[in-house]
Amino acid sequence: MSGTQTRTLADLKDLAVAAAVQPEGPPKREPKRDALGRSYATGRRKDAVARVWIKPGKGEISVNGKRVGQYFARPVLRMLITQPFLVADRYNQFDVYCTVSGGGLSGQAGAVRHGISRALTHYEPDLRAILKAAGFLTRDSRVVERKKYGRAKARRSFQFSKR
Repeated sequence: MSGTQTRTLADLKDLAVAAAVQPEGPPKREPKRDALGRSYATGRRKDAVARVWIKPGKGEISVNGKRVGQYFARPVLRMLITQPFLVADRYNQFDVYCTVSGGGLSGQAGAVRHGISRALTHYEPDLRAILKAAGFLTRDSRVVERKKYGRAKARRSFQFSKR
């Protein structure tokens, strides 16, 4: 027998008993952190893609090398980004570094929020239930409808004239 072992019926019975005594519920998730203690995740919304790294810190958020207040000037967009921390009760406990590209500012803010939520679940797997219930882990799949030929836009017709 090259590399394989034969098992007796008693061995197989012991395996079956061990398999039946597993704890109930889903298996515990392990935190995913790199050598620097950061967690990484990708967030998407519309055409925007955000690559997000979080690590314990003072709550500083950097987007494409700029401070969040400088990059997202509208308060609504800044509020959107901090929602996962507020829901998870982790406000000002993590530093966020992210690069975002594509889409407009609203889509980019949504992508950063999605990325932060996913990175938080990688850093602390216990937060997954809270963030999922708030709807932050769901990728908003709505995208712009394409323009069709014979139409002015996606659905708008050209103006009709009788003469």
